[in-house]
Order: sequence, then C-alpha cells, then structure tokens
Amino acid sequence: MKVAGEHTVAAPRERVWALLNDPEVLRRATPGAKELTPLGEDTYRAVLELAVGPVRGTFEGTITITDKVPPERVTMIVEGSGRAGTVRARGDLELVVQDGSTLVRYNGDAQVTGMLMSVGHRLFGGVAREMAAKFFGALAREIQQAAAG
Repeated sequence: MKVAGEHTVAAPRERVWALLNDPEVLRRATPGAKELTPLGEDTYRAVLELAVGPVRGTFEGTITITDKVPPERVTMIVEGSGRAGTVRARGDLELVVQDGSTLVRYNGDAQVTGMLMSVGHRLFGGVAREMAAKFFGALAREIQQAAAG
C-alpha cells in the first residue's frame, strides 16, 4: 500500500526537525503509541495499539530512523507484529521551508499480513490519511505548548 501527502506545520524547519527527532514528542504525537523506548542511536522499541476497520490489536516492534539529512529529510522504517498480523512500512519525510512555516511532505509504502490483510486495502488509504492528520495535529499542539511555556 502506498501513501503520500503533505501537511504545513506553523513553525520553522529547524524546530520541526528537532521535534521529529525527540522520542517523547514522537510517542505523544503518534496515534496509538503506548511506548517508545530508545534501543540505540536512531532505533526505538515501539508498542502501538491500532485499529483498521474492525481489526484491532497491539503491535510490538521497532522504529528505525535512517538517511538523515538535517533539517531537510529523513526516512523512518517501522516493523511490528501482533495477533492481528505484521506490518513493515517505510516512510520518507521531506521538510521544506515555506514563509516561516514548514511544509512536510511524506511518501511511504507498507506491507501487511494476517487479519490486517483480510480487511483489504480499501481501508488502508483512509486510515493512513487519518493517522497522518492526527500525528500532524498533535505535532502542532506540541509546538503551541512549547511556545506558551
């Protein structure tokens, strides 16, 4: 399944980059994230509770950050498994300066197995867009809270 999109974040690119590289911010902003524990440089153990249509489950796995070009782009690789199946995803993020804000473009691909696959690809695009919107909404709140504090 392929997914792509873009979101504008009302903060300078360097600030957005810093937040995207903060494990606590990522944990709070990622929909369904229950745990994000550093395992080493740019690798994290993750526990996520996700729902795709009627299929719900807890997934445990890793998130690895690669191909960093600060503060322009980064690649995230997510691998996880649970009773509902397995997920392997790769997402490329590009941060573009835009009049005091940052345009974040994302392009990704995911492979799923198990009960998740039985739901069908018809739901994945909508779920991925919804999760991206929630993530970037949470990131915007992190920026607002930091500015207020």
